[in-house]
Amino acid sequence: MPEPLSPGELLALDREHVWHPYGPMPGRAEPLVVASASGVRLRLAEPVHGRRELVDGMSSWWSAVHGYNHPVLNEAVRGQLDRMSHVMFGGLTHEPAVRLASRLVEITPEPLRHVFLSDSGSVAVEVAMKMCLQYWRSVGRPGKRRLLTWRGGYHGDTWQPMSVCDPEGGMHELWSGALSRQVFAGPPPAAYEEGYAEELRALVARHADELAAVIVEPVVQGAGGMRFHSPGYLRVLREACDEHDVLLVFDEIATGFGRTGALFAAELAAVSPDVMCLGKALTGGYLSMAATLCVPRVADGISRGEVPVLAHGPTFMGNPLAAAVACASIDLLLGRDWQGEVKRIEAALAEGLAPAGELPGVREVRVLGAVGVVQLDHPVDMAAATAAAVREGVWLRPFRDLVYVMPPYVTDEEDLARIGRAVCAAAREG
Repeated sequence: MPEPLSPGELLALDREHVWHPYGPMPGRAEPLVVASASGVRLRLAEPVHGRRELVDGMSSWWSAVHGYNHPVLNEAVRGQLDRMSHVMFGGLTHEPAVRLASRLVEITPEPLRHVFLSDSGSVAVEVAMKMCLQYWRSVGRPGKRRLLTWRGGYHGDTWQPMSVCDPEGGMHELWSGALSRQVFAGPPPAAYEEGYAEELRALVARHADELAAVIVEPVVQGAGGMRFHSPGYLRVLREACDEHDVLLVFDEIATGFGRTGALFAAELAAVSPDVMCLGKALTGGYLSMAATLCVPRVADGISRGEVPVLAHGPTFMGNPLAAAVACASIDLLLGRDWQGEVKRIEAALAEGLAPAGELPGVREVRVLGAVGVVQLDHPVDMAAATAAAVREGVWLRPFRDLVYVMPPYVTDEEDLARIGRAVCAAAREG
């Protein structure tokens, strides 16, 4: 083993060589060096603002729902590692992937029956879009090649998913002239409004002949703005898509596995999509894996087409390590009172974030399930807000005009109160 690097050496090499997400090269802000993680705590290589340990309020971008270094998940990885870490999925199969696909079919809404495994949420959306376009081409309607969504959405950073992210003011506005031109409704209101529902119905009807699918994040819009909307709009979309022969895609990469208080946000509307995308919490934050599920109609249509295969095959598709820990993560989640945990977090966040509503510069405070959001009336000063949270002993990652939290489900009352104080401090300083 090489000699461990000091924090100073790590940061020097990091600045020289490592390009961090959503940042310039070299970076302008110095990242914190994490030495280890356990439970809900990140242990830093050296103290920052007097703190050596930070409560993780982000679940590592919403994925580590069980916290870190969990013995059950550790054992799942170790056990699979002793058998095989990886094998190609073309022409071969293995028990972890088969078990995972079967488990996902069991727990997702009917009639989702077929599972395509990939290695990131953005790729899961790419696959979903490809499925929808290829389905219509296969059944003799190649003109149906556009997608409809609403503004304020976010579906990933790869090429096709960027085209269904918010085209104005979002991270991908830079590419607006090069991306496919999709159909956009206005952003969904928080409460159910019949006028907006009628706008959705009219757009689907007007563009039905060219629409392959409607794609939305159900109930919670994630990185596009952390907004919540009425589940009633999902029922409107399901009815409109059925009436006008359009496929319906739910991107549950952020909302899946209990984050909203339902196992999948689609359940809040009692509807099922034709295609569903999963990721993030799928492996409990251990390894990168995602899944795109579809109904038999979609799979059968593609398989009877002029090109009777879905021409997509990531090198690490169905990775045994990731599939094994995903199975263990799902069993761990469903084997305990996860709904009670999420309700407890919801109540604690509602109480802890409420004082932020009285702060100058705060536009709105909102909580749903294990999601808490403080929206400012100005762009957040990320450096100041992050430092304020770290001084309270919490890791947050604000963006745009938002200070938000998505803590692990195992976060206890004391740490949830700490998170509440940190969010208020970040909103005050940011």
